[in-house]
Amino acid sequence: MKTEMEKMIAGENYRPGDPELVAARARAQQLMAAYNVTTVADGEARGPILDALLGGRGKDCAIRAPFYVDYGTNIFLGDDVFFNYGCTVLDICPVRIGDRTQIGPMTQILAADHPRDAASRAAFLEFGQPITIGKDVWIGGGALILPGVTIGDDAIIGAGAVITRDVASGQTVAGNPARPLH
Repeated sequence: MKTEMEKMIAGENYRPGDPELVAARARAQQLMAAYNVTTVADGEARGPILDALLGGRGKDCAIRAPFYVDYGTNIFLGDDVFFNYGCTVLDICPVRIGDRTQIGPMTQILAADHPRDAASRAAFLEFGQPITIGKDVWIGGGALILPGVTIGDDAIIGAGAVITRDVASGQTVAGNPARPLH
């Protein structure tokens, strides 16, 4: 029988009030609080906090505080990934971000979702879908990336775009919902 954590990571319905999940979110909140009071000048202190918070990160990643996550442990960053100020990653399922991807301020990457039927929501069930962002992607400020999306290598996401479906490698999209620009 799967734990609620295992169900959550697998994208199945799970109960977020499960004590293991509550403890994991509390741990993430403590680490976020410690990280979010640091500055770039605190480089030596920042690395160990990120290593404890994230599932994995490559070399030379830069995350400007504040930075917000659900769990952190389901976030996997390649080399040289950059997050600007105020980004949120709801990582109930794996979120993978490729090398050299740059993410503008106030971007939201949301793997978390909710059932469409009222009875499941009333039963406090939730689920999610993984998000994959390729290498050398540029995401403009305030973009919103929804559950289950894959963004291919070298794509450009316009500022404020709402990404509701996959974006092909090399494609530039913008708008709400985001559409290819020609």
